[in-house]
Amino acid sequence: MPHEDDWREAAACRTTDPDEMFADHAHQTRAKATCSGCPSRTPCLAHALDNRIEFGVWGGMTERERRALLRRRPTVTSWRDLLEAARAEHEREAGQLRHPAA
Repeated sequence: MPHEDDWREAAACRTTDPDEMFADHAHQTRAKATCSGCPSRTPCLAHALDNRIEFGVWGGMTERERRALLRRRPTVTSWRDLLEAARAEHEREAGQLRHPAA
């Protein structure tokens, strides 16, 4: 079983200047673009939400976006479990759309 922090090794931002991911409001769009298509996006976002990380872009979301999400879903105890389940469901549905039953 892979270690729970292995997602960091595959993160698209692992080779970028860390300051870029902690940009001010005007530059957050560029930081969020780094997350687009990143294979670590879901576990990265879950890490930030589960640990209530207040600053920076994590998993494609700014601190303001994460705070809003946390306010909307105050009863979530594990964002990692919730996001992984949602991703699995999305992938399952997408697979069904590509290969409909005869």
